[in-house]
Amino acid sequence: MTAGQETAVRGKPAEPPVSQPLQAAPTAVSAPIGPLFSPGNDGDADHHCTASVVHSAARDLVVTAAHCVYDGGFRTNLVFAPGYHDGVVPYGVWVPSRIVVDPRWADGRDEDHDVAFLRVRRPRGSGPAGQRVEDLTGAERIRFSPPGGLPTRTVGYPDDRETPVSCRNTTTAGPGQLRFDCAGFPNGTSGGPMLTAVDPGTGLGTVTGVIGGLDEGGDDETSYSSWFGPDIAALYRRATTDGA
Repeated sequence: MTAGQETAVRGKPAEPPVSQPLQAAPTAVSAPIGPLFSPGNDGDADHHCTASVVHSAARDLVVTAAHCVYDGGFRTNLVFAPGYHDGVVPYGVWVPSRIVVDPRWADGRDEDHDVAFLRVRRPRGSGPAGQRVEDLTGAERIRFSPPGGLPTRTVGYPDDRETPVSCRNTTTAGPGQLRFDCAGFPNGTSGGPMLTAVDPGTGLGTVTGVIGGLDEGGDDETSYSSWFGPDIAALYRRATTDGA
């Protein structure tokens, strides 16, 4: 079933497959997607990147770009705020209990490995013990080894905005990178998900990349992602394996 057919079955109007113009525009908040904050002396005063909840057996996994969390060392005081808008944190704030990046990023900032997975938890005293983020927000699915040419919706939080922007286009696959042509993804949108097969009812989709990779995300006209090939699939398995 195509995306258009799925929309027709659900009786909802189909979104155009490509944004016109090709410019990111304000979009509705999605529960699993939110900004990353890094308060304190080691980070920005406001949110500096974007991340999204992706499905895992432990229901506590977030994906973003590696350069959002590791730059010569792991950022400290990281806070993820899913569904954030206008200073409101409807699903609370979450902090990493574990951050996993590829050694090729940590050692040499390899643009083909600019992906990080975070396992997150509630800060102590901020919510019920044992609560899992996915149970509150739902989660995007994740797809590995995606081809180019898929209809894709890319979402991110610019660091000077309190709500997200998004754009629709098709991707192009190249050696080690996934390319998405659309203007208007500035600083702060790094780590934002590239989503395919977005369900028109729930708004949830499948992550096939995150803004990052080449030039740590590209420029104002084009965004990139490290290709979610076997190495990123292995990173996901490492992140979701307790004690690995």
